[in-house]
Amino acid sequence: MLLALASALAFGVTIPVLSWAGFGVGPYTTAALLYLGASLASLAQKIFVQESGAPLTRGAMPPLLIMAVAGAAVAPTLWAWGLQRTGPVTGGLLLNLEALWTVFFARLFFHEFLGRRVLLALVLMTAGGALLAANGSGAAGWSLAGLAAVVGATVSWAIDNTASRRLAELRTLSVVAAKGALGAALTGALAFSFSEPKPEAWRAGVLLLAGATGYGLSLRLYLLGQRRIGSARTASVFALAPFIGAALGMALGAPLVGWGTAVAALLFAMGVALHVSERHAHAHHHHATAHEHAHRHDDGHHAHAHELPVEGEHSHPHEHEPLEHAHEHGEDVHHGHRH
Repeated sequence: MLLALASALAFGVTIPVLSWAGFGVGPYTTAALLYLGASLASLAQKIFVQESGAPLTRGAMPPLLIMAVAGAAVAPTLWAWGLQRTGPVTGGLLLNLEALWTVFFARLFFHEFLGRRVLLALVLMTAGGALLAANGSGAAGWSLAGLAAVVGATVSWAIDNTASRRLAELRTLSVVAAKGALGAALTGALAFSFSEPKPEAWRAGVLLLAGATGYGLSLRLYLLGQRRIGSARTASVFALAPFIGAALGMALGAPLVGWGTAVAALLFAMGVALHVSERHAHAHHHHATAHEHAHRHDDGHHAHAHELPVEGEHSHPHEHEPLEHAHEHGEDVHHGHRH
């Protein structure tokens, strides 16, 4: 939960920055700079950080390409374009819909458990998004096309989140660096093809830094959260990011779009609270399996022996014997069972 919260903070602070520094910059250029910053920052960290996790292999390419196209090209392009037409408050709060779509995809593809609290949260967050759309329609600078672009970005990022669940057990810096490089190359080529003007040097520098924090560090923390609590719950906590962005936007003088903003924010907050407070525990069975991922020996699932004592998180191929027990758990690599 804390990793997902830290991911939300890292992304949330970039929302008003992107609205400010990205003003007048083409959407493809903006996306290219954001993910170039994420990739460069991750590559730089790999020199100093030794992380656990399975290595990035050729088998990771299909989900990585989905992440690059949906999350590093389509989503930030729609987001940058839509944000200029909705403002950081409305646009920021609408990002909560990413959690809704991610929970839906997590149920559809991974069969993650959705209790009554989660279902009620989805209803509240959907109502909040509809209220923002209706309330913002009379605001200066608001456009239906901008709102549609932001909603499209949330769907694309939800697809990205679903694909990234397949890679959460790999070395996260490698995943972020590869996704960022692919996304930057794709959107950079599109920016060149559409003859988007070059941004001012200071704007390009700020967008690179925003990418390193909001799209590099944030994604790494998000992947680490997915390892432990699954796709739906990580997205639920990450839904705090728009509140952070909207609050900073208002603190920096962004105009409010009316009384409905506060009501919509309350609906979103109630949805997030329901997600985070949801608990899940029951008796379940683990089948025998062999795999590689980052793990500890004090988590109740990894009792294998080493020739030399090992402490803390580490990664290597290992086997599991059949096991049946009951405890509170998330949707990690060992708890993807059906209900």
